[in-house]
Amino acid sequence: MSLDLVIRNALVTTAEIEREPLEIGVADGEIVELALAISTETAGEVDAAGKDVLPGFIDSHTHMELPVSGTVSSDDFFTGTIAAACGGITTIIDFAGAVRGQSLTEALSIWHDRARAKAVIDYGFHMIVPELEDWQLNQIPELVQSGISSVKCMMAYKRGPQGSSDGNLVNVFFKAQESGALPMVHAENGDAIDATVDRFLAQRKTGPEWHYRSRPPALEAEAVHRAIELAHYAGSPIYIVHLSSAAASVAVAEARARGRMVMAETCPQYLTLTSEEYERPGFEPAKFVCSPPLRGWIDQKILWKGIGSGRLQLVASDHCPFNFHGQKDAGIESFDKIPNGIPTIQAGFSLVWSEGVVDRDMSVRRFVEISSTNAAKIFGMYPKKGTIAVGSDADLVLFDGARQVTLSREIPSPLVERVDYTPYEGRVVTGWPDTVISRGEIIVSRGSPVKPLPAGRGRFVARHGGDWEAWREV
Repeated sequence: MSLDLVIRNALVTTAEIEREPLEIGVADGEIVELALAISTETAGEVDAAGKDVLPGFIDSHTHMELPVSGTVSSDDFFTGTIAAACGGITTIIDFAGAVRGQSLTEALSIWHDRARAKAVIDYGFHMIVPELEDWQLNQIPELVQSGISSVKCMMAYKRGPQGSSDGNLVNVFFKAQESGALPMVHAENGDAIDATVDRFLAQRKTGPEWHYRSRPPALEAEAVHRAIELAHYAGSPIYIVHLSSAAASVAVAEARARGRMVMAETCPQYLTLTSEEYERPGFEPAKFVCSPPLRGWIDQKILWKGIGSGRLQLVASDHCPFNFHGQKDAGIESFDKIPNGIPTIQAGFSLVWSEGVVDRDMSVRRFVEISSTNAAKIFGMYPKKGTIAVGSDADLVLFDGARQVTLSREIPSPLVERVDYTPYEGRVVTGWPDTVISRGEIIVSRGSPVKPLPAGRGRFVARHGGDWEAWREV
């Protein structure tokens, strides 16, 4: 047997080993050989000397071409997955979104059509479920059978087309428990937030900084606690998306200590930016409007502790970009009209490496867990994704842990996201992907996409449930 590719001089890290010298043999898109030295005939070689060889990153929380408040997030499945690939990401899980009264399978079909024609890396979907009627609720098992094994409820945005009542949450939790789906929750107290927004607007407090003030940590922590207990009542595990505050992190820790089956993610923006950004003059704070909003440095410190201790299971970008000019400025007269979301997909895992591995002495093994392996395990893709092993997809990142990059839209920068700003303007990160391999094919070399990257080369990854019994282990 001949090989398509051999990675030489690799220092391999997975969730089980750290910086072990190995060579990696690839054929037909899979890893077929791991050895100290590979002598099998090969069509191509990559020299990994001086780089860490890691499993391809998995971003399990993205929003490509998402319709929001009369506009659409600025990255589509083509531009967004190119940016992801340049950030070392070889698989994304995007959120398909149904609205009230819409068939869940019909909504899924729309997202399939969008991604199939454009994605350059592999992709899966979660399904956002709104307030459901019985006929929609009964489609959840059909979603699971089609490879969509996670459904998300929105406790925020109660006045929008995807808000969810507590009764709907319980119904979804019961149906998920019956069908093997994992419920995900955006946990903020939507009713209290809406009342606070109304009060601020009545007081003519309309600037972008009031978005942050309308969504305090207490309303996140309360919703996290309530969602966990409702899931426990229904006998279902639960996954909390984009955890942002110390109070919410403590709520998760206490619930896990009581035996609740809860897992949670945080995002690079909450680990690297703080609410000080909302003190910028004029409309500038709109660049940082996201939900939940950025928090204080104490919250950030607690989130890092949660990542280190295992209380938080992984990091995902929540990439939802909108241009500052022409999209965010729809809310220049009233903060509640600002599209929520910020661009993070390309730089996200480099930011976590820089501040985690470099500045906080996080082990490379732990970095691999939170950037790849845990997402693969929780969302039902392991071991095809999320590790470097014989039989796994040859999704690999040759990561230059010492390279320094300035993130910028004002000076030349590697950033290729289709958006007119970065919230990390001027920040210097240490650590950047050099070479990215997707199913055995080099798609990024020296930090830039290999041209041409054909639209539609990405494949749909069907997921059929993670190992819920092993939830404590991740």
